[in-house]
Amino acid sequence: MATFSWLYLSLLLLSEAGVLGLDFRHKLAIAYKPRTAITAIAGSVAFFLIWDLSGINAGIFFEGAKQFLVGVELAPELPIEEIFFLILLCHSALLIFTWVERLVEKRQ
Repeated sequence: MATFSWLYLSLLLLSEAGVLGLDFRHKLAIAYKPRTAITAIAGSVAFFLIWDLSGINAGIFFEGAKQFLVGVELAPELPIEEIFFLILLCHSALLIFTWVERLVEKRQ
């Protein structure tokens, strides 16, 4: 099972690379206004980390299938992969928002 320990993190990084590719190809967020986009992503990741820690503390959230995780925990029940998942989630949401905003502006 150790051969799969980097699988989830690798897939997250590959997905983020794809999102970055879309971002730079269409100049949506980081490629358009890097400081603003990175601040928005970092703030969102911080919010969701607080959310996660609150859920872990309440016993609602827990670590998933350990055979797919690297094994590094930032806190009990908070694997390092969670940071990369949140970055992917927030960056993707920012790209979708920006893309929809541009579509709406074009129609006006």
